Amino acid sequence: MSGSGVVLCSDGVVPADAARRRLVETSERGTVPADSAGRAAEGTGAPVAGGCPGPGGAACTGRGRPGVPLRVTLALAVLTVAMGSAVLAPGSPSRDPFLAPGDSATGAYLATRADGDRAAAAVLAGPYKEQPGPVVTARHGSVMAAPLSASRPLLAAPAAASPAIGALFSPDGNGDPVHHCTASVVQSPGGDLIATAAHCVHDDGFRTRLVFAPGLHDGIAPYGLWVPTRIQVDPRWISDRDPDHDVAFLRVRRAGRAGGRIADLTGAERIRFDAPAGRAAQLTGYPEDRDAPVSCRHTADAQGPAQLRFTCPGFPNGTSGGPMLTDLDPVTGTGALIGVIGGLDEGGDDFVSYSSRFGTDVAALYRRAIAAPAPRAERPGSGANASAVRPPVAPRS
Repeated sequence: MSGSGVVLCSDGVVPADAARRRLVETSERGTVPADSAGRAAEGTGAPVAGGCPGPGGAACTGRGRPGVPLRVTLALAVLTVAMGSAVLAPGSPSRDPFLAPGDSATGAYLATRADGDRAAAAVLAGPYKEQPGPVVTARHGSVMAAPLSASRPLLAAPAAASPAIGALFSPDGNGDPVHHCTASVVQSPGGDLIATAAHCVHDDGFRTRLVFAPGLHDGIAPYGLWVPTRIQVDPRWISDRDPDHDVAFLRVRRAGRAGGRIADLTGAERIRFDAPAGRAAQLTGYPEDRDAPVSCRHTADAQGPAQLRFTCPGFPNGTSGGPMLTDLDPVTGTGALIGVIGGLDEGGDDFVSYSSRFGTDVAALYRRAIAAPAPRAERPGSGANASAVRPPVAPRS
């Protein structure tokens, strides 16, 4: 992909700007072949979306939903197109200015300070502003979990923002602050860890423009904007997008400020591995067209040995990476994280959501994420890009 020109697709040559738009679109709730549409919802009691249209009809996304075109694996070795001085090599993440290869052997990517600050500046240049929110009182030790009853009606509904859950932005090439996924703060020794879906941060390369806004509501980021210092995914996600490994952990820092830990401001979800299926859970996510979350309570059932299934309609694009919580603290609203929207079909469809099971592999991924040393913090106001987090135009008042 180049700054101008064309991209080769299965159905011919398409404009490069259209291809760039797929950077965000293909990371939202997944793309699956039409012949698998509706398969996982069978026998779950959930409505099954209609089949995908035939040739000449609308493109198919998730299970029978019109929208994003199907992914195509290019079998070409190299295609070079000269457009001025631009050279295009299909399938190469380094050709996209907002993707980086990282270390495919370990599944790690060290984010640069400049990329993070520019991304945060793009968010603040849009209709968003930082404004201090309520102080969160940290709680430690065991708590008496509140009993969870299923939502009635069984449908995701608007919910109050939770400090430890927020929208994950990925500003596009025009600098528009688009939030394409959801993430949550999780407990860690460094107090700087968030969890989301791997497809939210790695799609043919690691996304280099990511911004997390915990507790986002009404255009306000009450606990600041946070950008990655390190991203960790399972190498098996990088090699073949294995849905059993659609989980990512990000170490984060506050954009434009030195020091401070996100968990100290927002609180954090506990993380639980090998949780049994069939337990009552709460699922939360930020739709891409809203600055407030939706939530639903139901059971997290087994979908084979490596997936969880959560049957509740109303989780659209943007909710991928949202936390699946059990054992909610009645005071703080935090709980035990047992999954994130992702996994099968990169999250599911409008009726059913999925998650990779948090088993031994995710536990090992978590350990790798917390073991890596955090990059050294710089003093605010130092460096060539220190002023980049200031919006070039006044944010909305």
